[in-house]
Amino acid sequence: MAQDWKDYEPVLLPNIPDIHKIDVYMENGGYETIKNVLESDEWTPEKVTNEVKAANLKGRGGAGFNAGLKWSFMPEPDGGPRYLAANGDESEPGTFKDRKIFEYNPHQFIEGALIASYAMTIDVVHVYIRGEYKSWIDMFQKAVDDAYEKGFLGKNIFGSGHSVDMYVTSGAGAYICGEETGMMESLEGKRGYPRTKPPFPAQKGLWGRPTTINNIETLTNVPLIIKNGSDWFKNIGPDDHPGPILYGISGHVNKPGVYELPSGMPIKTLIEEVADGIRGGKKFKALIPGGASTPVLRADMCEGVTMNADSLREAGTLMGTAGMVVMDEDTDMVEVLWRITHFFHHESCGQCTPCREGTGWLEKLLLKIREGRGEVKDLDLLLDLTTQMEGRTICALADAAAWPVRNTINRFRDEFEQRCKKTAHALA
Repeated sequence: MAQDWKDYEPVLLPNIPDIHKIDVYMENGGYETIKNVLESDEWTPEKVTNEVKAANLKGRGGAGFNAGLKWSFMPEPDGGPRYLAANGDESEPGTFKDRKIFEYNPHQFIEGALIASYAMTIDVVHVYIRGEYKSWIDMFQKAVDDAYEKGFLGKNIFGSGHSVDMYVTSGAGAYICGEETGMMESLEGKRGYPRTKPPFPAQKGLWGRPTTINNIETLTNVPLIIKNGSDWFKNIGPDDHPGPILYGISGHVNKPGVYELPSGMPIKTLIEEVADGIRGGKKFKALIPGGASTPVLRADMCEGVTMNADSLREAGTLMGTAGMVVMDEDTDMVEVLWRITHFFHHESCGQCTPCREGTGWLEKLLLKIREGRGEVKDLDLLLDLTTQMEGRTICALADAAAWPVRNTINRFRDEFEQRCKKTAHALA
């Protein structure tokens, strides 16, 4: 990287005391960008969208889709309501970045949501926050109330004629409500069953009206892009996945936490320098790079790999949410995979048979291996099950459950076979 990571100045979680307070945020230029957009004839909605598209801001919620391109899918206004749904559910194990924004810099997110609303002619924003985040919901609600009090939310913002209301919703306690159409169902007061697509949310979303869904971190980048320009944004990190990233590093490291750094950081640098290495001086064994659904990498597979979409794809995994789970040499991969599979079985909504039944069978077979009752043929049955699940359901939860099973078994096959062989020997 051209710049030493130690010289990087955070822009999503800036080193400014009390930036979560609206007066401090305003003293540091807060809400000036949306003011300039609304008061300037130059910043048309189309230009704002094109600037975000040119920045190649990839969605930070896991899918990694160009946010500006997603905005452009919204149809022309027809006089009816249009919605922005901001996804702060982050219920996947290993992911805990958005709560830092709610706590430390909520107003930059609000400003980003306001800019996005202007760009898409939207007048209502729904912010959906994981229900277990009670403290962060309260913190964010305070920020929303303060923004209303200052006139940044509500009617006729800055006398521009543009009006935006923002509502905070506590999540329904299910992982599936983090899936965009499951979230819409939950926001409408229904059970979080994902919807079939098409129609896509931009055509028929909340209450049957055009809706765009963005991640919290994604929208927090928007004021920076409009203020500094798309070229500035693209100069941070690699071309395929530019901009700052909130890396959530957990597991067997000395300094777990959320670290804001440029995209494209080397995995080894993040573990050894940023997170101060593996605890207890032990050896690095494996990494889940972007939340529990992303395929695990062995330590040897991480050599030369950087945390951006292209590099991780070439290594055989995904960027996801950049929620990095680091595992040391003592980690039992059978135990890890069983825990992940237990989670996805528990969180399946049950709507689709391949997911409802498949996640149950994955957990049963892994429990059998974990308890010392497994056979080598069970491993091949598990792999076969993943092919029967992937791509056969309404949403991607079945895929998210299948990928860890397939890749963990394939990449640590000897460990799984050894557990099974021990059983076979004991029975003999």
